[in-house]
Amino acid sequence: MSDYKKGDIIKGQVSGITRYGIFVHVDLSYDGLIHISEISSEFVSNIEDFVSMGEIIYCEVLEVDESSSHLKLSIKNINYKSETEPNTIEETRLGFLPLKNALPGWIEDKLKEYNKTE
Repeated sequence: MSDYKKGDIIKGQVSGITRYGIFVHVDLSYDGLIHISEISSEFVSNIEDFVSMGEIIYCEVLEVDESSSHLKLSIKNINYKSETEPNTIEETRLGFLPLKNALPGWIEDKLKEYNKTE
C-alpha cells in the first residue's frame, strides 16, 4: 500500500522536463509526472519558466498508481516553491480555546457594526 494519497502535498526533485510536462523524483519507490495542464491555469509556453532541472518543489498528488509506482501530480493550485511546507498548521496545547474566548467579543462587535448601518 502506498504512503501517498490523493490530495497529499509532497516534496520532490525535478528529474526531467519535456514539452508535455515535468518528471519528478519523489523517493526510492515513486516517481511522478506533472502534465503541462497541471502547471498553471494560464497558457504555458515554456515549462522552464516554472521549474529547472534538479530543483526541489512541492506537488499535490492527484492520483496514485501503485502497480507502476507512479504519481500524477500538480503544482497548479499550490505554492510549489515555498520554503516552508504548504498547508501545515502548527498546533498549540490551547487548541481552539483562544478562538472560543474571542468569539463573543467578535459577535458583539459585528452586531454593533450591523446595528449602526440600519
